[in-house]
Amino acid sequence: MKTNPEQIVSEDSLDQACAWVARLRSDSVSSSDRHQFSQWLSREENQRAFAEITELWGDLGAISHLPVDTLFPESIPSRDTRTTTKSAKRASNHGFQKHNSQWALPKWLIGGGLATCGAIVALWVGYQGMGGELKAQVYATERGQIQTISLSDGSEVKLNSNSELRVIYNRNERRTELVRGEAFFEVARQTSRPFTVAAGSANIRVLGTEFNVELNPESTKVSVTEGTVSVSETDSAPGLKPESVQLVKNEKVSVSDRGLSPIGQTSPEEATDWTRGLLVFERTPLKDALVELNRYLNTPAVASPQVENRLVSGTFEVSDPDNTLKAIATALDLQQDHSDTNLTILSPSHN
Repeated sequence: MKTNPEQIVSEDSLDQACAWVARLRSDSVSSSDRHQFSQWLSREENQRAFAEITELWGDLGAISHLPVDTLFPESIPSRDTRTTTKSAKRASNHGFQKHNSQWALPKWLIGGGLATCGAIVALWVGYQGMGGELKAQVYATERGQIQTISLSDGSEVKLNSNSELRVIYNRNERRTELVRGEAFFEVARQTSRPFTVAAGSANIRVLGTEFNVELNPESTKVSVTEGTVSVSETDSAPGLKPESVQLVKNEKVSVSDRGLSPIGQTSPEEATDWTRGLLVFERTPLKDALVELNRYLNTPAVASPQVENRLVSGTFEVSDPDNTLKAIATALDLQQDHSDTNLTILSPSHN
């Protein structure tokens, strides 16, 4: 503990700092928790207590795996006391306003003192010894369901029907993977921690922007509605560096095992039609239109080779996918073959 009288940190503040470490590394940190933490951290003594406890974690090599810096990157202290004071001022400038309020935590966390922190650190050291990393958070939607996800850094992801997203945040990066389906990302800007998306044959990297990612069986389509997005191939031929492009607002590209397509033009309306409950096709090949429609159909549909390149145009509601399929079949003079109960085949109509 510090010997300078002005720098003395009470045992009570250290106990509270330990309890906050426990709460902040929980999988269920709420916005109310974040608000209470900002109030607690507004006191200078609490800032010093939190600095001492996180310094202990840093000495043990565990600080990079503590989600505190994910939630509050400005609150991570320097090992130098003068720098810590600057960090505290910086935290205040980022919204840690001073308030007079009661501090409250579950009783099982209070009174444990430094022993509580010792136990927590021991658990993390053991976890590190096993060579693990932060557990991924997995978000998935059912067929017909659209879900909005608020991430801990302030980013927001809208997940389309029948889609799955994995999220792993650490001190150095914000890493996600679109396992299947489609998602629209509104990424909070953090220049020190890039935000990445792995999706099929594509790697996407941004600092803060808005873009849509559509993962299809044969390719991944990336459309930008705001800012700049870097898109690169996951793999390339041996000895060659993967190709990459920079996309800006209203540009799109597709990535497949054949490489990057030419950059095309798009619009916010085209890129995010599904977020408004619509499917908008403008001279879209039938096989591509069915890929999008299949996210909503209980029984997927495919086009026979004779008709898969026929062009579809029109605006359809995703709330009634069966009627949309019927309308497309009628417009293109196609028949639906339901002989296989698990698949609908569109083929030329025999008139």
